[in-house]
Amino acid sequence: MSSPPERPADTAPPNVPALMAALTARDPEEKRAASRALWQAVRHAGRPAAANERRAMVAQLLPGLASGQPDPVHREVLWMLSEIAGDEAIEPMAALLKDPACREDARMALERLPGAKVLAALRTALAEAPADFQPSIAQALRARGADVPGFPPVNMKPTRETSVKPVQA
Repeated sequence: MSSPPERPADTAPPNVPALMAALTARDPEEKRAASRALWQAVRHAGRPAAANERRAMVAQLLPGLASGQPDPVHREVLWMLSEIAGDEAIEPMAALLKDPACREDARMALERLPGAKVLAALRTALAEAPADFQPSIAQALRARGADVPGFPPVNMKPTRETSVKPVQA
């Protein structure tokens, strides 16, 4: 049994822009099919020993983070890039931390990327973010192993009033 022929190593599927455009189609089945096809291509490009395909796929996905793209495209592309991208995607992903509609997806997708440049981008975002979003960015930094003074973990904050007192040593 022979394996299927490989795609040329330096190209991603030529239909990536059309599939990204279909993510905003009115027909739910068309959206679902476009998403599935993109995810299959992303996972194929992200397999071991496919660095050229991975780079080509990332290059075709990055325009999906442009400011003119609709939010559904931003969200899908953020998560796709979180699986296969490297440093080249940090800046465009970090730019979406300022978009209230996509900032949580951008934060969580950035948290998944490897490398120290992500920490720098998240620290910059923490300094520039609105007060209501700073705890989320601090959580992303903590998840990456960074110390974030001045921002206690949200899960340590009581959600309702209690009569329990701290332990006195």
